[in-house]
Amino acid sequence: MLCSLATKVTDETMATINALEKDLGKTLLAFQCHSLKPSDLSADELQRIKEVETKLGVSLVAVEA
Repeated sequence: MLCSLATKVTDETMATINALEKDLGKTLLAFQCHSLKPSDLSADELQRIKEVETKLGVSLVAVEA
C-alpha cells in the first residue's frame, strides 16, 4: 500500500476539511492510499534511483504497473 497527498479533492470535501481545520485550529493534510505492489530492484537499479532522488530532491517508489 502506498499513500500520497490527495490531489483530486472535491469542493465539498475541501469545505468539510476546512471546517474541521477551523474548529480544531490545526492544519490538516489529506492523503489517499493505493494498493500497489513494490518492484523488486537490483542493487544497481536501487543505486540509480537514489542518485535521481538526490539530484531532484524527491522520493521515488518503484511499483509493478
